Amino acid sequence: MKPYSDRRASLIAQMQARGGGIAIIPTAPEVMRNRDADYPYRHDSYFYYLSGFTEPEAVIVLVAGAKNQTILFCREKNMEREIWDGFRYGPDVARSTFGFDAAYPIEALDSELPKLMANAPALFYALGSDNKLDTQVQGWLQSVRGQARAGVTPPNAAYDIHVLLDEMRLIKDANEIDIMQRSADIAAAAHRRAMRIARPGLREYHLEAEILHEFRNNGSQFPAYGSIVATGANACVLHYRASDAELKDGDLVLIDAGCELDSYASDITRTFPANGKFSGPQKELYEIVLASQDAAFAETRPGKRFMDGHDAAVKVLAQGMLDTGLLDRNKVGSLDDVIASRAYSQFYMHRTGHWLGMDVHDVGEYRDAAPNGADKPWRTLQAGMVLTVEPGIYVRPAEGVPEKYWNIGIRIEDDALVTANGSHILSAAAPKTVADIEALMKH
Repeated sequence: MKPYSDRRASLIAQMQARGGGIAIIPTAPEVMRNRDADYPYRHDSYFYYLSGFTEPEAVIVLVAGAKNQTILFCREKNMEREIWDGFRYGPDVARSTFGFDAAYPIEALDSELPKLMANAPALFYALGSDNKLDTQVQGWLQSVRGQARAGVTPPNAAYDIHVLLDEMRLIKDANEIDIMQRSADIAAAAHRRAMRIARPGLREYHLEAEILHEFRNNGSQFPAYGSIVATGANACVLHYRASDAELKDGDLVLIDAGCELDSYASDITRTFPANGKFSGPQKELYEIVLASQDAAFAETRPGKRFMDGHDAAVKVLAQGMLDTGLLDRNKVGSLDDVIASRAYSQFYMHRTGHWLGMDVHDVGEYRDAAPNGADKPWRTLQAGMVLTVEPGIYVRPAEGVPEKYWNIGIRIEDDALVTANGSHILSAAAPKTVADIEALMKH
């Protein structure tokens, strides 16, 4: 539990630097899927980051004052409910197991919070992010204000706790990196499994089933997001969901799939031929995307800006579009003209990456702070950050576009850990060169 207690101590220190106060961090609620059936429960990432506790109906309270205190509110032991729903720690065991100073039943929240908020200098919570929490906070504040004649004062300042936690979560520690590496290894194995089984005549859902099997068989608790398995023209739909389209001879298959392991996500995309052999036009565009990813990796290192990798990838992609005739030089002009006008966005319309961690699109600002209202520069990369690098080309049929490229959709996505001297590709075990993919897919 030391990583979690260390994080709580770090957060309390940041609260002290702002004058102290009380922080409130609830976990996620259970959500009904349909009659008498819940969605599979998944705790709130911020809550778990500070606790390691996975039960629903729980709240962390941190007190930064003359005496710092960490408190957990959770469900009481209830043997009857455990028969139906499984084991519960209960406050006493949870306190000792997860390293809190105190623990109370969740039912005591309304009685205890006004006491803890009384005379606290400031309140730290996720302002405006949860209507239920906002309503509860208002009620607790009203209770404290009702004691004004006794000399009790409510917090006179409020801070968004997510702003502090986002910065903490952006830099991964050794334990987080180890989990993310294992998550990426499982996801890479799933992509290899899908490539090995793929052949014309199967359907998208067959490949999705193989991916999900590999995730769960290796200990992943959930897919990190809804897997994308897209064949043929479907690969040109960025957020396509795995369906029942048939894999056809001569088509490509794009799979964007990652798993969640111990609350940390992987996010990998591979594109490969359904029949195991790239056609000439497919290979042409694939090599461009792969080269653009290599250019982005070269810019993924400490001291570079978050968008430097994107800019490097765009330069390679745009040049490739000119060289292949996807873009007509007579209409769009030079490489510089293509980049300035964003003419490349006809075939590449998304950014080259995002932060990755407990959430697939993880928390953290993408721009650095700027003084005096100046435009914020893109974030400077630091060791311990993890981001995806995912360039692509998507060719929908259109006038002036060479027909041999129609309905080719390609994306190659890897998970990159920024290291002291460069970057380490967590997802390297998923094959991505033309030679490696074709060798794996030989039947």
